[in-house]
Amino acid sequence: MSLKILLTMVLAALGLSLAAPAGAAPVTVTNATQFKDTSGTVVHAHGGGMLKVGGYYYWFGENRNPDNTFRAVSVYRSTDLRTWEFRNNVLTQASNPELNLANIERPKVVYNSSTRQFVMWMHKENGKDYSQARAAVATSATVDGNYTWRGSFRPLGNMSRDITLFRDDDGTGYMVSAARNNADLNVYRLTADYLGVASLVRTLWPGSSREAPALFKRGGKYFLLTSGATNWQPNQQKYATASSIAGSWTSLSNVGNSTAYGSQTAFVVAVQGTQATSYLYLGDRWAGAWNRPVNESQYVWLPLAFPTATTMTMSWFPRVSIDTATGVVAGMP
Repeated sequence: MSLKILLTMVLAALGLSLAAPAGAAPVTVTNATQFKDTSGTVVHAHGGGMLKVGGYYYWFGENRNPDNTFRAVSVYRSTDLRTWEFRNNVLTQASNPELNLANIERPKVVYNSSTRQFVMWMHKENGKDYSQARAAVATSATVDGNYTWRGSFRPLGNMSRDITLFRDDDGTGYMVSAARNNADLNVYRLTADYLGVASLVRTLWPGSSREAPALFKRGGKYFLLTSGATNWQPNQQKYATASSIAGSWTSLSNVGNSTAYGSQTAFVVAVQGTQATSYLYLGDRWAGAWNRPVNESQYVWLPLAFPTATTMTMSWFPRVSIDTATGVVAGMP
């Protein structure tokens, strides 16, 4: 008898199963609200990103103290993108002395299949001002386990603020961050283990003052969505495309309205199902815009539309229908 069959029999006797989570039913997400987890507690995943592992979407993000300093990077999981189960504070002030007083922003996680490690990159400051402008790295053997702090640094000596991660189809890792006091966006190729920077690939649109980058790939084309730099106030989001990350990028084009419907880019998640692959904009409506703590911020999630292979639009909807089984995401009036 195989080990798997034996284990299945034991689990069946206990009323458990080896099966993946059941397929999710269609759900509706209401925009410009604070989401709550399955225990009724407000979800704190601000400036965050998502990673799908098995049948679950894992949502990492900022969880801050009332004075906006770092409390934790929290992670939640869901099969349907609405029903969020709190899993862990994967990085906390107790994780390393460097985090006792800090700002940790825009945590993003990717999986390195060679090292079998989940690797988190983030923007790190000293908790008092924005003079450090450092990138930081942490790792874990499990997606929602405690992450080990690997340190912070300026990539190749460059300032590094708002940040995103991207793992290409061939396994190459990239990090994009705002540099030179947010004047530039630098695209870096990561080392094979994703723990460091191997090279500076490009500096995009020097002097254009872009931040909040979100990089994704659709139909062989790379899309980079960013915001302007206006502190907590929302502004015009812009995007560009390329056939190669290291190649030429188009000029920036507007998407959405002049304030991104009162939000700022955090991430773009691909929702792949049996009928379609949809792309969902995840945005933050920052409470700092009305002089309140970050943990009072709200979420704005909107479907992205693609009139052509290299153009993108985003319209406002008060609610969004999400079917993770079919991959169909649609705005609702």
